[in-house]
Amino acid sequence: MTSSQPSGLGAEYADKASEAYRAALQVIESVEPRVAEATRKELEDQRSSLKLIASENYASPAVLLTMGTWFSDKYAEGTVGHRFYAACQNVDTVEALAAEHARELFGAPYAYAQPHSGIDANLVAYWAILATRVEAPGLAELGAKHVNDLSEADWETLRNRMGNQRLMGMSLDTGGHLTHGFRPNISGKMFHQRQYGTDPTTGFIDYDAVAAAVREFKPLVLVAGYSAYPRRVNFAKMREIADEVGATLMVDMAHFAGLVAGKVFTGDEDPVPFAHVTTTTTHKSLRGPRGGLVLATEEYAPAVDKGCPMVLGGPLSHVMAAKAVALAEARQPAFREYAQDVADNAQALANGFLKRDAALVTGGTDNHLVLLDVTSFGLTGRQAESALLDAGIVTNRNAIPADPNGAWYTSGIRLGTPALTTRGFGADDFDRVAELVVEVLQNTQPAAGPNGPSKAKYTLADGTAERVHAAASELLDANPLYPGLTL
Repeated sequence: MTSSQPSGLGAEYADKASEAYRAALQVIESVEPRVAEATRKELEDQRSSLKLIASENYASPAVLLTMGTWFSDKYAEGTVGHRFYAACQNVDTVEALAAEHARELFGAPYAYAQPHSGIDANLVAYWAILATRVEAPGLAELGAKHVNDLSEADWETLRNRMGNQRLMGMSLDTGGHLTHGFRPNISGKMFHQRQYGTDPTTGFIDYDAVAAAVREFKPLVLVAGYSAYPRRVNFAKMREIADEVGATLMVDMAHFAGLVAGKVFTGDEDPVPFAHVTTTTTHKSLRGPRGGLVLATEEYAPAVDKGCPMVLGGPLSHVMAAKAVALAEARQPAFREYAQDVADNAQALANGFLKRDAALVTGGTDNHLVLLDVTSFGLTGRQAESALLDAGIVTNRNAIPADPNGAWYTSGIRLGTPALTTRGFGADDFDRVAELVVEVLQNTQPAAGPNGPSKAKYTLADGTAERVHAAASELLDANPLYPGLTL
C-alpha cells in the first residue's frame, strides 16, 4: 500500500508545518492560553485515538493553515464579480478557484462553493429546485417577472404552491440523512414528505419498490444518497425512476464524494452525470475543510447561484480558500490511490468483523463504511459507543433498519475507513481494528440505572480498556498522524 497522506501532511513538510503551528500557538497563547492548550490537547487526542467516525478525516496542514488567514475578515455576499461589498477581488479569486477545481474534479457543468456545511448545501439545493420548478413557472403564470412585482394575494398563491411540494428521500433508519425529509429537520417541514427504505431481508435498496413508491407519491424532488448505507447506489436507475414522474433527482454525496472524486465510483455509481443537482460536504472522504458544495446542471445553476441571499449570509472566504486547496489536492493522482485504499480497507474491516461472527447490516460493504449491529452483544448503540471510547476507539452510534431503540440510543455502530486510511492503515491493520472492537464489545455488559434497566449504562470488564488501548497504540505508533510535526 502506498502512502495515502496528502501533500503537506507527511514528513517532507514537517519542519515547515511545525514552525508555522508553534508560531501560531504562541500568538494565541498570548491572548487566551486555554484555547492554545485545548488546541494542543486536541492534536494529542487525535494522535492517540483510533478514529473510525465515517464522517471525519484529517486535513493537510496546507488546508488547515489556509483557514487561518485574513480572508476570515471579509464580507462577500453575492457571487463572483457581483458582490454587495467592495474590495472583494481576492475573494473572487479563491471562490472561482474552488468552483473551477470542483467542476474539473467531478465533471460538473456548474459548481457553487459558498455553503457553510452539508445542511446549508442541501437547503440551497432544495430552494433552487423550488425556484426553478415552482417559482419561475408561477411568476410567468401570474404575469410577473420578479417576486417583487407580485401583489400580496399573488405572492400568497405562489408561497402556498412552493410550500406544498413533495419530497421523497431515504429514511433515517435505513441509512438516509436527517436532511432528506426527516420530520424534525427543516427538510421535513418544508415539504410534504415521504420516505423510502430498504429491503427488510437484505438491507439493500429495492429499486422496484422505490419506483412503485415514487409512482404513487409523485414527488417534485427525489433524493438519493446516504450517511449510513454501506452499499453503492445505481444512480442511473434512480434517474430513470425520477424521470418517470417528472421529479428532480437530487443526490447528497457528502459521505462518498471522495470515492467519486477518486474514481472508485464510476459509470452508473457516479451520481454527477445523472443528478440534476448534487450536494456534498468538503470534509469527510474529500479530506478538506468543513464546508459544502453544490453541483448542478445548467438548468438549475442560475437559482443555485442565488444561494446568497436566498439561504446563505456572508460566505466564509477563508473556508472557500481552503476548499480550493483541498480540491486541488484531490485532483492529484495520489488521491485516486487514497480513495481506492479507503474502499479496500472498508472491505478488510467488514471481513474482520464477519470472521469474528459480528453482524453487519447488509452483510458487508462496498463503500467506505460498515454498520455494525450490536444487539448480538446485548448492547445498545449508545452503550457500545461509550465502551469503545473508554478503550480509545472513536465511533458513533447509528440507527439500523427498523431500529427498536430509536434514533437516540440506537442499535448500531457506524465505522468508516477514511481517517485511518489517511494515516496509512492497511488491510491487516483494519483486521486488527475489527478484532479490538469485538474484544471491547464482548467484554461490555449492560448495567441498570437508578430506576431499572438502562439503555445508556454499561460496565466494561476490568483491564479491557487498558489492554485495548495498548494494542491500539501499537497500530497508531506505526502510522503516525502528521509525522514529524512537533508543537
